[in-house]
Amino acid sequence: MASFGAAAKLLTGRVAIVTGASSGLGRAMALAFTQQGASVVCADRSLRPGMIGQLATHEMIEQQGGHARYVETDVADELSVQALVAEAASQYGRLDMCVCGRVSTFQPTDPPFRMVNNAGIAPEAKNPKPVWEISPTDFDAVYRVNVRGVFLGCKYGGAQMLKQEKLPGSSKSGSIINMGSILGVLGKSGTASYAATKGAVIAMTRAMAMDFASHQIHCNSILPGFTRTPMIAAVTDNVEIEQGMAQAHPLGRLGEPDEIANAAVFLASDLSKGVTGLNMNVDGGLHSRLSM
Repeated sequence: MASFGAAAKLLTGRVAIVTGASSGLGRAMALAFTQQGASVVCADRSLRPGMIGQLATHEMIEQQGGHARYVETDVADELSVQALVAEAASQYGRLDMCVCGRVSTFQPTDPPFRMVNNAGIAPEAKNPKPVWEISPTDFDAVYRVNVRGVFLGCKYGGAQMLKQEKLPGSSKSGSIINMGSILGVLGKSGTASYAATKGAVIAMTRAMAMDFASHQIHCNSILPGFTRTPMIAAVTDNVEIEQGMAQAHPLGRLGEPDEIANAAVFLASDLSKGVTGLNMNVDGGLHSRLSM
């Protein structure tokens, strides 16, 4: 049984890869994992996106006495993902947790088009388009990052977990956590390509959970609602828009990054030893709301 003592840490001795770790939800998850005793490989396309003069995530962790390193990664590139997993195994001797699928508002044409391992792009967040205005090129670019990126992270992260022994006292051989979205299950106009990719992540999570189950590797996803991150800040340019997004949630507010991070800690730890194939809504009740 897991301990709930004041000094107990849920992830002691474990090693995680967190994609999109330089900001937003990825940063929150990386910090939460290290606060619970894990070592973290922070993967992203850049150290400090839009944060000149601020500490990078791995620097924040080290300043707090934790163990972390940064690896620049292109999630849609097979060799880059292989190198990321190899770096984690080389530096720390194993890989126990892999978080895949963070979201960015960057456009497919933004230079350089090198998104972090398993990062996601959401060009429609800034520029919603009906399906008849979405070009096949843009659709393919979003799919390449959001779906292929998650596939590669799960494939190579899972392969590393398959060839190592469980940590003593742990019920799991590994945990894969994919980042979906509530838009993968709810319809919202102007988001067809992004929604399609998140629906694919949700379906892949269920299928891959069955692939890994007999090996005691758990595979789940988190489906955030609208959460207070740099992505949301980029698209809410006035108070009325933000208030409207907040009121869409039955709880009456935007989600907070630490709420997503806490869900990730639960799914990564032995507290969730009976949970796999779950697509967990962390959305302030948005999914359950009845539209009238």
